[in-house]
Amino acid sequence: MDTESTWDVIVIGAGLSGLLAAARLQSGGARVLVLDKGRGMGGRLATRRTGPAVFDHGAQFFTARDPEFCSRVDDWVAAGIVKAWATGFALADGTFKQDGETRFRGVTGMSSIARHLAQGLDVRVQSRAAALATRGGAWVVTTEAGECLPGRALLLTPPVPQSLELIATASFLPPERVLGELKQIEYAPCLAVLAQLSGPSLIPQPGGLWWEGEPISWMADNQQKGVSPASGAAVTVHAGRHFSRTHWEKPESEVTGALLAVAAPWLGSVPVHTQLHRWRYSLPLRVHPERCLVLCETPPLVLAGDAFGGPRVEGAALSGLAAGAALARLL
Repeated sequence: MDTESTWDVIVIGAGLSGLLAAARLQSGGARVLVLDKGRGMGGRLATRRTGPAVFDHGAQFFTARDPEFCSRVDDWVAAGIVKAWATGFALADGTFKQDGETRFRGVTGMSSIARHLAQGLDVRVQSRAAALATRGGAWVVTTEAGECLPGRALLLTPPVPQSLELIATASFLPPERVLGELKQIEYAPCLAVLAQLSGPSLIPQPGGLWWEGEPISWMADNQQKGVSPASGAAVTVHAGRHFSRTHWEKPESEVTGALLAVAAPWLGSVPVHTQLHRWRYSLPLRVHPERCLVLCETPPLVLAGDAFGGPRVEGAALSGLAAGAALARLL
């Protein structure tokens, strides 16, 4: 195999885990390629613009508790990438829940964090990995477009079921115990409605509204949040787990209509445009205890993501950092 055309590490998935791992590896001198099937990077660090309205429609905010992650967040704040949003939100019963824990947001939307992390990295979006193989002591990733990309090591950060599907194409079978643990990892789906309004919403300051969980779990006013401009009244509605599961295959109009009918008392204005986004793997319900998992050392194959070590944004970040460190040792 031509070593000059072989990447040191190929990272599948340009979400928070993949980007942080790639940045750590590249800073140590590794040649890193990041592939993502989506149109943009960030995974659930997702921001969408519709006309004048701007929506955070995936992860709404994040907290920081671990010292390593807190240090990263301090750097992002200093760079003007993230800022503190709130330490509590209103509840749908009209009360306010204040717990004192700072929730951070991207200054121009949650996807701005991913764009910041991707600076200087070779990230190729709309590039879906279709198959894996080993050849000459390296991994070869074949994309749907037919590209064959060799790498000395491979990091998989998609949702675990998708990573297992990819691994199966390589005829690589993890140990039975490990495979059993990975198959036990479960995710909750989430249906997200993006509603552009004719005027301001009635969601109280600072722009977030916690519900009891069904059929709505969360609402956010992206204008109050500071993401959408004054001319773009934009509300994000996240459905609860049960509603999302039972309505997953329902038509968009039915899902949107049902959720907006429940949300109506807090909308305050007429929806002039709506979109529905279906997050199939929104939240890991059962996670792996390790921050990353080394499935193979020769050639190195590592799994990471929000299903490793903790389901929150912070967990995904720490998983990516751990994976980067593990791969640096294995190269």
